[in-house]
Amino acid sequence: MGQITKAKKADSTMRERQTDRLGDVLDPFAGSTYLSVRYSNREVSNGFEFRPSQVANRPRVAVGGDDLRTFYTLVMVDVDAPTPSNPSLREYLHWMVTDIPSTTDASFGRDVVCYESPQPIAGIHRIAFVLFRQMGRDTVYAPEWRQNFNTREFAENYNLGLPVAAVFLNCQRERGSGGRRRL
Repeated sequence: MGQITKAKKADSTMRERQTDRLGDVLDPFAGSTYLSVRYSNREVSNGFEFRPSQVANRPRVAVGGDDLRTFYTLVMVDVDAPTPSNPSLREYLHWMVTDIPSTTDASFGRDVVCYESPQPIAGIHRIAFVLFRQMGRDTVYAPEWRQNFNTREFAENYNLGLPVAAVFLNCQRERGSGGRRRL
């Protein structure tokens, strides 16, 4: 097994263990596809902190695989909207791309819900990127609204099964924009 393949497999195993922090929106799954999410030159790893200014523009998302005839759907949700202590809008859908061919990136897919950058008002929010394998091309469509999106129900409605990959970041508002002062 080559060095890159070993690194991808180790990264996938580590992500599987850490995505249990998303149990309120995802069922346990075994990652089977490589997923890379990058904002500028910074890779998203589970639990890494990003500020709204760092996630203002849509990320570059690379998808693994080995057959261009296999398609994926990517959803990006705020698990803790509007606040972690009262997630009454859970899950808030920030972005959805369908028909992403295997071995490419999200720019080759169809944006069915345009990117909206996270703007947390209070607390630390978990922003999850979840990848599903589609049954075929043009089989997944946009939901009617962003708030109260449900990843589990969405996957069930479109026969997507369990996720094939996921990663999440933590996001909180910029420093100096109110809230508690550090002493």
